[in-house]
Amino acid sequence: MGKQYWLMKSEPDVYGWDDLVKDGTGIWDGVRNHSAKLNMKAMKVGDEALFYHSNIGKACVGIMRITEESFPDPTAEAGSPWVVVRVEPVRALAHPVTLAAIKADPKLADMDLVRLSRLSVGRVTPDEWAHILRKSEQPEG
Repeated sequence: MGKQYWLMKSEPDVYGWDDLVKDGTGIWDGVRNHSAKLNMKAMKVGDEALFYHSNIGKACVGIMRITEESFPDPTAEAGSPWVVVRVEPVRALAHPVTLAAIKADPKLADMDLVRLSRLSVGRVTPDEWAHILRKSEQPEG
């Protein structure tokens, strides 16, 4: 299987893109949803993910690379099923791609972000990935 693509949500007032860039690397912790956990367990080193600011901003703002596959979440109770992955920033998007722009685009109607809006870690198809990156090159409206 080739490279896979993902979208990972974080509240920017808790841990935002700038925090990851400053840290240089980080673990994606605190995920407490079984579907999101399964997605994280499916991630491989070299996969890429969109960093999505949730609650505030509601937009894809950067690209991260998975640098370490899933291991137990150190913020969870011992023996719990929760996992983390290690990520590093690749680059900021030239322009954020907002949730409104994604929802308004018929080519992105089937994205996990749209269909499963509460999911914090979702899959992105190669076509969706390429389309979002093209959208990020254009300033919105």
